Amino acid sequence: MKKTIEVLGMVCPFPLIEAKEAIKQLNSGDELEVQFDCTQGTESIPRWAVEEGHEVVTYEQLGEASWTITVKKK
Repeated sequence: MKKTIEVLGMVCPFPLIEAKEAIKQLNSGDELEVQFDCTQGTESIPRWAVEEGHEVVTYEQLGEASWTITVKKK
């Protein structure tokens, strides 16, 4: 299963908070895609994923100030 959350327009730390809440609802092996435009999230979201033991599957910059990251829950 893959869940996508769009947190465009939210300032940090809210994209990270939303990601943490969303992944709680997923099962191990499920993927969470986070679409965000907060520059601090480019560091905080992947760092959180790795620290929690999740796998960063994809991480792309979509535009000048927008990114998407897909995290596979451990």
